[in-house]
Amino acid sequence: MNFIEELKWRGMIHDMMPGTEEELLKCPSAGYIGFDPTSDSLHIGSLVQIMTLVHFQRAGHMPIALIGGATGMVGDPSGKSQERNLLDEETIAKNIVGVKYQLEKFLDFEGENPAEIANNYDWFKNMNFLEFIRDIGKHIPVNYMMAKDSVKSRLETGMSFTEFTYQLVQGYDFYYLNQHKNCIVQLGGSDQWGNIVTGTELIRRKGGKAAYAVTTPLIKKADGTKFGKTESGNIWLDKEKTSPYAFYQYWLNTSDEDATNFIKIFTLFNQDEVRAMQKEHDEAPHMRSLQKKLAEDITIRVHGNEAYEQAVNASKILFGKSTQEDLLRLSSSEFLEIFDGVPQAHISRSELENGASIIELLAGKSGFLSSNGEARRALKANAISVNKQKVNEAFLVKESNLINDKYLLLGKGKKSNYIIVID
Repeated sequence: MNFIEELKWRGMIHDMMPGTEEELLKCPSAGYIGFDPTSDSLHIGSLVQIMTLVHFQRAGHMPIALIGGATGMVGDPSGKSQERNLLDEETIAKNIVGVKYQLEKFLDFEGENPAEIANNYDWFKNMNFLEFIRDIGKHIPVNYMMAKDSVKSRLETGMSFTEFTYQLVQGYDFYYLNQHKNCIVQLGGSDQWGNIVTGTELIRRKGGKAAYAVTTPLIKKADGTKFGKTESGNIWLDKEKTSPYAFYQYWLNTSDEDATNFIKIFTLFNQDEVRAMQKEHDEAPHMRSLQKKLAEDITIRVHGNEAYEQAVNASKILFGKSTQEDLLRLSSSEFLEIFDGVPQAHISRSELENGASIIELLAGKSGFLSSNGEARRALKANAISVNKQKVNEAFLVKESNLINDKYLLLGKGKKSNYIIVID
């Protein structure tokens, strides 16, 4: 497998240093991407770089995932309009554990070309300031550093010396990995090009070797909104920050144009498979088969089969045909997430001891409907459901109807829902 050709057809190359493809075809090589430990979880914005390393490994090369334990203390100015808060050592150590766990789901750390996780704090922790400016700083001219976009864009608003030196610190990472791991290529997003070529320059000037660079385009959505963001914030890989259901829904709700792009970037389907999927989708776009395949593949890769099946089940409950049995299988957290934003009312458990009249529950006890009369009319029209099951005027609500012994879902028609919480 030709790594560069693979990235090209997937639309995953933005810039590439001359000679990179030829060098990588000579023999298996080591290459790296840096991951910033600003959180104990990566988000889907990091998936482009993770998948780049996956393709690199599948092409027979040795991928290195470099976690910036040291650079996380400095802060990368690339693409930033202002200096960010610096993290302490304890926070970064906690974040690294979470990031490592997620990377291990994608990369193979055994076999002929095993992946490796490195932490640049290991080689920076014992380096002093004088050593750094003497042995590293003297090789990169200030005018070279000033020409970088990440510096020029910040000169008017101000940039600290800490941020200014970031490209030297990242450049030394590449130099160190080149010297100790025979790493010849750095990969990253297009916003990292300036930092990456500083590394190739340092390797050339200080080490007397050639090094290479490949960057991927920054992913944008067709409608102009930022990829990986929702109204509630980032879409995280950690299920505690973004549930598997919300994760699945994000991919399922992508536009046709975005799904055509994302199926190539975020999955391992080959060209023939992608063409077949696209053809099937184009013949019946209303079925959203491309989005379903995309959501399935990524959700299973990140969260596993069981979480994927639960997400599909939850989607059916909210948007499709479902039964009371489907609802009863939900955990409390899943139920609350699916019906997030649905109005709620609280009633005492004692109200259900002898069974509660559905008419009283719909009106007086919950306030879902305005009056007993409205409740009777809706029931006669067969418009009322309890936990997705149609009921009539004689229905009594009992504790056995509760979801997780705490919740009851009332419905009127197809779109109006109401939650009763039992205290």
